Amino acid sequence: MPNHTYVAIMAGGVGSRFWPGSREARPKQFLDMLGTGKSLLRLTFERFLPICPAENIFVVTNSVYKDLVQEQIPELTDNQVICEPSRNNTAPCVAYTAFKLAALNPDATLVITPADHIVLKERVFLEKIRHAIDFAREQDALVTLGVEPSRPDTGYGYIQFGEAADEHVRKVLRFTEKPSLEIAQQFLESGEYLWNAGIFVWHLRSVLSAYEIHSPDIYQIFQKGLDMYNTEAEKAFIEEFYPTTPNISVDFAIMEKATNVFTVPAEFGWSDLGTWASLYAECPKDDQENALQGNVLAIDTHNSLIRAPKGKLVVVKDIQDYIIVDTDDVLLIYPKSKEQEIKQVTALVKAETGEQFL
Repeated sequence: MPNHTYVAIMAGGVGSRFWPGSREARPKQFLDMLGTGKSLLRLTFERFLPICPAENIFVVTNSVYKDLVQEQIPELTDNQVICEPSRNNTAPCVAYTAFKLAALNPDATLVITPADHIVLKERVFLEKIRHAIDFAREQDALVTLGVEPSRPDTGYGYIQFGEAADEHVRKVLRFTEKPSLEIAQQFLESGEYLWNAGIFVWHLRSVLSAYEIHSPDIYQIFQKGLDMYNTEAEKAFIEEFYPTTPNISVDFAIMEKATNVFTVPAEFGWSDLGTWASLYAECPKDDQENALQGNVLAIDTHNSLIRAPKGKLVVVKDIQDYIIVDTDDVLLIYPKSKEQEIKQVTALVKAETGEQFL
C-alpha cells in the first residue's frame, strides 16, 4: 500500500572529500555533479516517486540547508524538511525521523537513503526496494540493500550474508567496516559478502524497538517529544534535546547489535560518489580516458578528471592521472592516486586561510 510507504533522504553532509566543488555553504548533494542539469538531491527525490507519492518523501538535513532543499524540491512542505540543529551522525537523525513519522502514521514502512548516491539501473533498484519493503512490512526485520561487489574496494563497509529468508532476502551474519585490501580480496573471492550501500528499509515499530533495545540513550531522548512531533512545539524541543544525543552512526548504534538484520543483494549500477575518483569512474570518457566537464581542451592528457566552471575555457597539456577542479575562487590540481588526502587538505586550508575557501 503506497500510502504506508515513506522515504527519508539523508542530506546533511558537508562532502569535504569533494572540495573545492563541494563547500560548507553548498555541499555536493545540492550540486549537479553528473552534468544532467539536476542536483544529486533532486535526482534522488525523483528516483523514489514510483515508490511513494511526493507527500510521503521527507528530507533530513542540517538547519542551514533548509532553504536549499526547498529551492531544489519545491514540492515539499515545511514539515517534510526535517532539520538537525547539530551534526551528530546518522543514528540520531534516523531516530528523530522514525519518531516524527510514527506520530504521522504508526503503520508506516520507511526507506532511508543517502542523497548523494548514483543509481544507473533504476528499474532494478526500484524492484529491489519493493522486495525490501514487502519483507519489512511482513516481518520484524531491519533490511539493508547490499550491493554485489565488483572489486576488492577498501573504502566500503561489507555485509556477510547467510541463509535465504525468501527468494530475494538473505540473513545478515555480520558487518565489517573498511577492511584491508587483503581482507577485501578474500571477501570478494568468497562470494559471501556485499557492499553496504547505507540504504535501509524497516517498519517503524521494528526500528523504534531496535533503538529501545540497543540504543536506549537515543531512544529516551526522542521519546520525551512524543506529544510534540508535527506540532509547533517540535522545533523548540529538537533544538534543545537533539544536540545532547551521542555522535554515532546507525550502523554502530543498532545494525551491528541487532539479530533481526537482513539484506537484499542487488546490482543496480551503484556508486556512493564519495570522492572525485568515484565521480571519474562514473563519468563518460574521451579516447584518452579523460572525464571532462565544462569547456576543456586536453592535449596529450590521459586518465584525468578535469572540471571547468561555466563560461571558462581550461586548457591542459601533458597531464596524466590528475584531478583538476577549477571554481570561481579555488583551483585544485591533485594526483588522482592521492585523492583520499583531499579531506585533510581542507583542514590545512582552514589553518592557513580561515573559513573563506571552505
